[in-house]
Amino acid sequence: MFVPATFVTALIMTILSTICWGSFANTYKLTKNYRFELYYWDYAVGILLVSIVLAFTLGSMSGGGQSFLVNLHSAAAMNMVDAGIGGFLFNIANVLLIAGIEIVGLAIAFPISIGIALVEGVILSYIIQPKGSALLLGLGVAMAVLAVILIGKAYGALQSGNKKVPRKGILVCLVSGLLMGTFAPFVTKSMTAAHPLTPYTVAVLFTSGALICCFFFNVFLMKKPLVGDPVGFSGYWSAPGSYHALGLLGGAIWGLGTVFNFVAASLVGVPISYAIGQASPMIAALWGVFVWHEFRGASGRAKIYLVGMFVCYVLALILIARAYQVS
Repeated sequence: MFVPATFVTALIMTILSTICWGSFANTYKLTKNYRFELYYWDYAVGILLVSIVLAFTLGSMSGGGQSFLVNLHSAAAMNMVDAGIGGFLFNIANVLLIAGIEIVGLAIAFPISIGIALVEGVILSYIIQPKGSALLLGLGVAMAVLAVILIGKAYGALQSGNKKVPRKGILVCLVSGLLMGTFAPFVTKSMTAAHPLTPYTVAVLFTSGALICCFFFNVFLMKKPLVGDPVGFSGYWSAPGSYHALGLLGGAIWGLGTVFNFVAASLVGVPISYAIGQASPMIAALWGVFVWHEFRGASGRAKIYLVGMFVCYVLALILIARAYQVS
């Protein structure tokens, strides 16, 4: 299988994973009046399909460790379960994050959910796999969390008036962040315990867990949505073919980033790859600035927050990179 031979290659893969994780939502933006619960079915299929394709290509190349099918047959069953549980939990957290954004907006949802997930995920995975300088990694995570907070401040500066924040939305974001932060330690365990999984096998089982979760959690939300009226499968079947294609593309983009992140983790460790990957809101903000023009006519304060966010993110990358190099 293909694995990065140098730190530079692994770092590039983690940055690419950040770009993918921060870009997939553009495919949903291209749909009009389409419920996220319906879009999510194609998205979940897309992340699984791309992980399978990469497992049978890059994950089955000669050299660099066990091929996908060999690893699937020889790995410990508990490691497989851990990878699947990680995907199951991620799926719930991701759906709740989107719901939280719809209820309270990006300005509040991002800092709460992603901020909690970033800190929790790095700490829990570092306890399992203490790879890299704890001090530099901690400083890097702190800068990344500050960058996420500044994103929220920038989006908040776009809003006018004093809108009351629903407690329901805050609770949804808190639960999303706590669950989002738990998938990293499950992935870490599956890749480091006895008879471990390769990153490609982890990705297939992780995305399988996410798809399986849809048949429970997504169906439940369709009947009892956190936002809007209940929606049935008729809306899915009557949607234009382009919407299904966009859902599959969105899943493929996110799935590609996930495989890259896990593969990079095989060299640098999950705490470092996860810390960089979870800075994806910065990429989403870039799309918002340069493609969707969300900050056109924004106040000077909003622009200052954006500049501060990018500076903090660059510093976070430097510190997290150094955390590995001085280990």
